Amino acid sequence: MTDSAGRPFDLLVVGGGINGTGIARDAAGRGLRVLLVEQDDLASHTSSSKLTQGGLPYLEHHGFRLVREALIEREVLLRAAPHLVSPLTFLLPHSPEQRPAWLIRLGLFLYDHLGGREILSGSKAVRLDDGSVYGVPLEPRYWRGFTYGDCRVDDSRLAVLNAVDARERGAEIRTRTRLVTAARTADSWRVELEDEDKGARSTVVVRALVNAAGPWVQEPIRSRLGRESRMRVRLVKGSHIVVPKLYDGEHAYSLQNDDRRIVFVIPYEDRFSLIGTTDVAYEGDPANVAISPGETDYLCRAVNRYLLRKVAPQDVIRAYADVRPLHDDKTGNVSAATRDHAFDLEGGPGQPVLLSVFGGKLTTYRKLAEHALSKLQPHLGFTKGPWTATAHLPGGDIAGARFDRFLQVTLRARPWLPESLARRLARAYGTRLERVLGTAQTLDQLGREILPGLFEAELDYLRREEWARTPEDVLWRRSKLGLHLGPEAATRLRGYFTPQSAVAAE
Repeated sequence: MTDSAGRPFDLLVVGGGINGTGIARDAAGRGLRVLLVEQDDLASHTSSSKLTQGGLPYLEHHGFRLVREALIEREVLLRAAPHLVSPLTFLLPHSPEQRPAWLIRLGLFLYDHLGGREILSGSKAVRLDDGSVYGVPLEPRYWRGFTYGDCRVDDSRLAVLNAVDARERGAEIRTRTRLVTAARTADSWRVELEDEDKGARSTVVVRALVNAAGPWVQEPIRSRLGRESRMRVRLVKGSHIVVPKLYDGEHAYSLQNDDRRIVFVIPYEDRFSLIGTTDVAYEGDPANVAISPGETDYLCRAVNRYLLRKVAPQDVIRAYADVRPLHDDKTGNVSAATRDHAFDLEGGPGQPVLLSVFGGKLTTYRKLAEHALSKLQPHLGFTKGPWTATAHLPGGDIAGARFDRFLQVTLRARPWLPESLARRLARAYGTRLERVLGTAQTLDQLGREILPGLFEAELDYLRREEWARTPEDVLWRRSKLGLHLGPEAATRLRGYFTPQSAVAAE
């Protein structure tokens, strides 16, 4: 199988996480014929950190280059997708038994200046015993702290929108499609693919393969390509818990734990607090990863050292774990292991090439994609250079990158939209809200309300434009409505995705 014009694909990207979709987008924007396949849903195994950050703790491990790159990328993403990425102020209470205040000041000074900050606010020392919004939720013994700026992000939607942009620039995106085998010929790869839903197999011809399978990056190399990589992936489990909102205010906390790790408490989905993450070496199947009771206790203890309102395992509304596929740099301490990426490139000039991606960090995915394309350029011969640094993601072309102003304009133009619904839709779709709502002038014109706040018009858009094929795709990856609507929501939504419903909605 070839592309729509009957030509071999230039590039097959295996993996629909943030790295794979970012590479596909960059490559398509440079004029390459791109095919991306993902064996599950897009972003179904993404890291779920919810932050685009420089990585303040990495300064202690001398990761200055990576931190600088990440600090710059925070603001690139703020401009590219102001509906998905938003500034977030963190309060780091000073804990005398942990890092001394002078060391924290030095780290924050570097954090403020390494990346040429332009949008986010700088750090400052604050008193916590004066009734401030930062100090009220804390135990009285914490009387001073430091604020600094980073960003929050809807990470799964970030991956989806990279795929949308890749498709609109000519790439073909196939979800629920797995790579079965790949055989190298003189000048190309012959790759057999299998569609999970149809059970049908097809063969594609591609000039280069990019293995961006994340935690599974070594598996295709061994079992489907019949070779061994020179590099190794290190799997590290990170777990999060969601609890009822612990405090008023839209700031986050960066808490120094007794093992010197940092645990974040982040305002989440209006009514909740997100607490994470852990760092635990993992050796099982990434598809079966789950939070352990010990990790839940660890996160609760970290919060309870600082906050007046205590958290117990029975307060947890939702818990989840992911596997971070780090490049194995042989560091003994998993918290100190590099978050930087590395590439393993096979194949010389005139030969079909295989590029495998090891490691990487959510915040720097765009730079990783640029680096991957620079590795492929001598082999694929394209001439267009990097372009994504100043390009908006779909829906991100908001005037002045001012989301609040955009929301107010939306509410004035559509007074019939409830404010909570308008805010959610504006956050999810940005200026593409127009495509979701279409010509509707009333709520009734959005079709049936399948679930509270979820109308047929949005569901049709998600299936048509964003590859949503199951209730879980909608409730957890295209939105976080599953957290608000409860476990019965998936059952109620399942009928919409039956074959009969899908045909009727076409």
